[in-house]
Amino acid sequence: MKELKHNEKLDIENILKDLDKYEPRRKGWVWRKPAPGIKMGPFEYRDASEPLTNGVPLPPAKYFENIDPQPTPTITTEIASGRFEDDIRRMRMAAWHGADHIMVIRTAGQSHMDGLIEGTPQGIGGVPISRKQVRAQRKALDLIEDEVGRPINYHSYVSGVAGPDVAVMFAEEGINGAHQDPQYNVLYRNINCVRSFVDACESKRILAWADIAQIDGAHNANATAREAWKVMPELIVQHAINSLFSEKVGIKPENICLSTVPPTATPAPCVFMDLPYAVALREFLNKYKMRAQMNTKYIDSSAREATVTHVLNMLISKLTSADIQSTITPDEGRNVPWHIYNIEACDTAKQTLIGLDGLMDMIELKKDGPLRENARELKERACLFMEEILEVGGYFNAVQEGFFVDSAMYPGRNGDGIARKIEGGIGYGYIYEREEDYMAPVTAHFGYNNVAQYGGDPADPSALIGGCTFEDRSKIVYIDELDEDNVNNRMAENAKYRNSTIVKPEMEWLADGTVMLTMCIPTNKRTAEVVAVQIGQKLGLVEPEVISREVLQEAEGTRIEMKGKVDFDVDVSTLVIPPEPHYLTDAEIREDIQDHPLKVVCGTVGEDEHSVGLREIIDIKHGGIEKWGVEVEYLGTSVPVEKLVDAAVELNAEAILASTIISHDNIHYKNMKRIHELAVEKGIRDKVIIVAGGTQVIPEEAVKTGIDAGFGRNSHGIDVASFLIEERQKRRNK
Repeated sequence: MKELKHNEKLDIENILKDLDKYEPRRKGWVWRKPAPGIKMGPFEYRDASEPLTNGVPLPPAKYFENIDPQPTPTITTEIASGRFEDDIRRMRMAAWHGADHIMVIRTAGQSHMDGLIEGTPQGIGGVPISRKQVRAQRKALDLIEDEVGRPINYHSYVSGVAGPDVAVMFAEEGINGAHQDPQYNVLYRNINCVRSFVDACESKRILAWADIAQIDGAHNANATAREAWKVMPELIVQHAINSLFSEKVGIKPENICLSTVPPTATPAPCVFMDLPYAVALREFLNKYKMRAQMNTKYIDSSAREATVTHVLNMLISKLTSADIQSTITPDEGRNVPWHIYNIEACDTAKQTLIGLDGLMDMIELKKDGPLRENARELKERACLFMEEILEVGGYFNAVQEGFFVDSAMYPGRNGDGIARKIEGGIGYGYIYEREEDYMAPVTAHFGYNNVAQYGGDPADPSALIGGCTFEDRSKIVYIDELDEDNVNNRMAENAKYRNSTIVKPEMEWLADGTVMLTMCIPTNKRTAEVVAVQIGQKLGLVEPEVISREVLQEAEGTRIEMKGKVDFDVDVSTLVIPPEPHYLTDAEIREDIQDHPLKVVCGTVGEDEHSVGLREIIDIKHGGIEKWGVEVEYLGTSVPVEKLVDAAVELNAEAILASTIISHDNIHYKNMKRIHELAVEKGIRDKVIIVAGGTQVIPEEAVKTGIDAGFGRNSHGIDVASFLIEERQKRRNK
């Protein structure tokens, strides 16, 4: 495969080409490489990891030499739009923003399918996991990780009645991380408990062979419980059961990850409640890894609100040394997995964790008080919970009696837990005891296989058949497409947007036409929703829909977010694209002024009393030219042009800055022309740079008056400073 070029889009057709021949280039999970003491720009970091080769820095990085430090925890992004070909493009965006754990959420109904999907149908509520989908995305990530300069872990789900089949496919196709928790199958998919745990033995054994990091599903308890914080003892028990079970089957402890979720969110006193739980979990299960996910039960559809929850959750991650930081977004609240929120969530994680760099060098968790008391109480409750499981005859009986996801804090019981019958559920009756001469000449097989009776080596059972698919990939059967709902047909429908200069906005799928509008409607919430839809319709949006609403005051106003689709596209080839504005760096401007001090005179000329615009150009508070050491003589407003030029003569200034807003009868251009003429009359025109600006100024027209430069609406101090320095340099070099 050819390398990616930074300024070119991913070639999806090239990725899909020859998939039957693709082989993953590595197996197993890769952790970030810590780089304590790394120096970037003017800073030194204590908890950072090795930097990216290519990435997108945080917005404030422009003030710090565009550095892009990376935190130590792996950063997850969950991606699943239903079309895997579009998810590939989002993966690239996420990787550039620091994600190195790409978790592809599987479509919900797949848990009840008893075999692998062949083909690539479009999904609802997730992506249908197939060999083609997995292979295409892993192939794309090979290119992307080369581009960003860091290994990227690819992750999906080993659950449901086809768990072992999926695990085998994942091991064959280079998957690096996977969810595998038999309790998830039992509680949330009503899969028979015996079937689930037997399947888990085989699945976990395969994950162990492939060095795949396993994440459990205990967090689903506080996502489904009526009052999430009351299941904290149960969460500890679920984590413990799956972790020790996995270790007994053969997964290395360092590859066993607990999917932890702080159970509460503001307006609850969430840190006070959630930190003891995180401490208890870390102390109880400290030999395993912690994958911290944000709370999604108590978020609505507001991006701001979800971001605050995310940041508070990451404070707990930092205080308890989480190894993986998840970044679920408001998508969970409104089921809209949009590109922008995936990427913003990655940036939120990076910004927060880097902002907290070195925190634990300055503080420590108290050894007494409510933190330790509450953590100890949670551990005691968890131990009592586990003891009662044993007393009633084990896990299966406990599930049957409804122990789990009960809405009371253990040992309390409300009797509303999820109950599943031991002799019931999906897959019941499909577990068979192996015959004495059972043979399975395959690698990573769990249990006895009796290959010795056929001349095989029990330590290397697959040698009997010349290697199974783990050793001999030619034995893998690759099936491309089986129905009309497939990636090739989908891509044919939007081909013109991939292979031309025609562009359409998108939020989820290529050229889906979706846009989002934010507005304040000055009325109550229900009325505002209806008004917003009307506005969308009048703007020409197709299917306008309110996706978020927040009351500013019940009578005065409501903040509305609305989505809709546009039914047009834009041909970029017909547009005139102006060049990017040219700026000198702070260092370049400051160095020139230090070597050659710069004095300017300025004022608002004519009968004009406006001052705000000019103050923003000159004042240090607004990023004006004073910040680089320019000496400014401000003459005020309604300054006669003669006074401005005389001041330049008297002060031996190198530049005149004239602000002018009033434009009737082109008075602004007449004043510019007069300043130029007066400078000529006074004999200083070749010694002074003349600049004028204002909201009605067209730069090209301004220069025609004889001055050196004009600046229009949205100009800033950096624009003026860059011009002044470069113009001085030209004159010095003549």
